[in-house]
Amino acid sequence: MNAFATPSNHSGYRGLGACWIVYGLLRLVIAVCLVMYAQVATVMFGVLLVRVADYIPAMEIFHAFYIFAIILSVLCGVFGVLGGVTLLRQPTSRLAIIAAFLSLSDLPIGITLGVYTLLTIFRGRRAE
Repeated sequence: MNAFATPSNHSGYRGLGACWIVYGLLRLVIAVCLVMYAQVATVMFGVLLVRVADYIPAMEIFHAFYIFAIILSVLCGVFGVLGGVTLLRQPTSRLAIIAAFLSLSDLPIGITLGVYTLLTIFRGRRAE
């Protein structure tokens, strides 16, 4: 049996949908933790800049990256949960494809789940 074979029945997509729901909830918890510990992260990064002459631009870049990480985590969580719920109902989902592309930045679970989802959905569409 081919490891990349598309599931012939809808149960394979149900399992994939359940994985996306769990992953989406995990990313939402991570986003909440990022918001809760933003001051601690700022202080920890600021301590690294003690000997830097002009530390303001570095702190602004840090805050920009930190806000981007929060936004990306929320988007991955929302699209992950919505894509998972949609995959429970139907075999292909645009929301799951968006979630798969967004999650490719997360090691190791996001890449694994995103690549498997993209392969499964696009192979399923090609077979139809």
